[in-house]
Parts: sequence; C-alpha cells; structure tokens
Amino acid sequence: MAVAKRTKRKPQTLRAAPKQERAVQTRERLLDIAGALLAEVGIERISTNMIAARAGVSPAALYRYFRDKYAILEALGRRFMDRQNVALFAWLETHKPGGLEALSAHTEDLLRATADVTASEPGGVWIERALRAVPQLAHIRVESHREVTDAMLEVYAPLLPRMNRRTLWRRLRMSVELGYAIDEMLSEEDRIPRDEIFREAAALFASISLEDK
Repeated sequence: MAVAKRTKRKPQTLRAAPKQERAVQTRERLLDIAGALLAEVGIERISTNMIAARAGVSPAALYRYFRDKYAILEALGRRFMDRQNVALFAWLETHKPGGLEALSAHTEDLLRATADVTASEPGGVWIERALRAVPQLAHIRVESHREVTDAMLEVYAPLLPRMNRRTLWRRLRMSVELGYAIDEMLSEEDRIPRDEIFREAAALFASISLEDK
C-alpha cells in the first residue's frame, strides 16, 4: 500500500499559532494552566472564564489565542499527541538499525517513554481520556495514530519484504491503538503494579506476529 503524505487540516475552532516569542510563551502557559485545570475539574466544568481567571488574564486576552473551550481542548490534545509521537519517532530511530529483534526487545522502553510523556504533561491523563471520550476531539487521536502508523510502516516494511503493505499498516495501526489503551490503563488499574503492566504489555506485543503464518 502506498502511503500518501497527508496534510493536516486546520479545524475552524483553532486560531493561527502565534509567531512572536512572547505570544508563543503566553499560549503555552495558557495551555499548561488549562491542562492542570482539566485534571482538577474535568471536561464538563472547565471553561474559558475559569482558565482566564487562573492565568490572571481577561477573557478577551484568552480569546486572542483560542475561540472557545473546545479550541483549547483541541490544542491540548494536539500538543499532547505530538509529544507522544516524538517519543515514538525517537524509539524507531534508535532501534531500527537492529531490525525486528531489536524493535521487539525494546518495546517496554517505548511504553515507558510514552508513559513519561503522559506523566509530565499538565493534565496528561485527562487529555488522554478526553481524546477518546469527547466526539469533537476523537479525530485528533485518530489522525495522530495514523501518522505514527505511517512512520512505523516505513521502518517495518523493509524488514518484512514479503508482507502485504496494506495488511502490515492495518496491524501496526491496531498495535498503536493497543499501546494507547495500555497507557490509559496505567492511571486506572490499581490492582496490577505499574512495572507489571509494562512487562506484561511488552510480552504481549512480542507474542503478536505481524506476519501471516
């Protein structure tokens, strides 16, 4: 399957990203505050007025960066997914020289790196949940996961030359979604120690063959 290079669409709810350094810093600060508030009050209660008050700016100042609450949530989601993707791209670059064996052997490293991104992101767990639970935000997760699946395909396809690219893409896409679910599980399932989740998840991935038997 030939994977076309995709152009990310810019939703109507998002304003153009600022270019001046001070404006960029202000926008990032607003997102950090919004993420922290999201963790405190949840998706339903968070509002632009609440974020503006916590940031010490007027609602009008906030609206220079974001049109509404969902534009803020969308920006949070895109930033979060981009940061998770950076971790995956770095993992691919590090281990692809070792081939399938190295990629499989270091799956736990990827799971841990992804979890570190979630833990360090203000409101990371809640952003992750919102990307699955809120219909207006689901496209961010899907688009991002397709992007990393495309990148994985370019690494795995040469290592599996007899594998149909369409089938391989499909299986890699499913593995990406499974990894996301495992990251969510880390914050929700307290009956399994965290290290065991990483270990068992890595073993599960290792047991799954991308090739047809």
